[in-house]
Amino acid sequence: MRLTLNMYNFINPFLQNVYSSFPKQKHSSPFLSGEGLITFHTSNINNRIIPQTNLRHDHIMKIQREFSQNARAYDEVNVIQKKVVQELLKKIDDTPRRLLDIGCGNGTLFKAIDWQIETFVGMDFAEGMLTLHPKKNGVILLQRDFNTPDAFKGLEGHRFERIVSASALQWATDLNATLEAIAAMNAPVSLAIFTSGTFKTLYQTAGLSPILRDRETVISLLNSHFGGKIQLLHYTLGFDSVREMFRYMKRSGVGAGRNVLGYSEMKHLMETYPLDHLEYEIVLLHETTMEKRSQKIL
Repeated sequence: MRLTLNMYNFINPFLQNVYSSFPKQKHSSPFLSGEGLITFHTSNINNRIIPQTNLRHDHIMKIQREFSQNARAYDEVNVIQKKVVQELLKKIDDTPRRLLDIGCGNGTLFKAIDWQIETFVGMDFAEGMLTLHPKKNGVILLQRDFNTPDAFKGLEGHRFERIVSASALQWATDLNATLEAIAAMNAPVSLAIFTSGTFKTLYQTAGLSPILRDRETVISLLNSHFGGKIQLLHYTLGFDSVREMFRYMKRSGVGAGRNVLGYSEMKHLMETYPLDHLEYEIVLLHETTMEKRSQKIL
């Protein structure tokens, strides 16, 4: 089965210096395998994209700009995000009619929903991605960065029946504060967050520290705010060659101008990387109701 990765900042920081030296070749498709699950216990505003008014940090602006520039290629390189979306939707059996999607991107989750939606609010910080999101009655698209204090301001009135997020919250600068803000909207959640187990061997081979939180930290933070069941998802994405794998990673995201490895170091990494695949680890939390969350408060 041919599948296609919407990860936007895992590896590109040290791909920038070397990618331009690759010869232009036709790209082959990766192949994906799953290692199973480990269980741990829209009113319409004329289909406009509504920007957030506050200023962002320069670094966030760089990521936003590059993410927008790469938006059109994302439908071709979003294997893992699509798999995560499928896992989230499998668990949502209450067909919520008022939905908030945090980090909605170009609409991967929205396009996969097979029930009637009354209000769908999609939030993303990249205007280029929002431009490609489906525009229909009941769809409201907000250009907002969940790392800013007023990201969720004014959303309480929508009375969401469920809040979802696939492949975005790992980029929260203060994950605890972001989860607290999400919990305050008083709606059941379905959230997927990538961990430091993603690209684990790649970072170890390069001698670099992972840029994502470890799974224990993510699970602990989720459990402190929500009451649903947590699962750990593992996937591998295989390639015909290491060079093709690095080419694919370059196409899958933005670098925000952070060059970590030089050319010789990158070349050494390509020669010594021991696998023919990339590793992914995702923590998934799903609440059927808010009852268990309420019990925690009591």
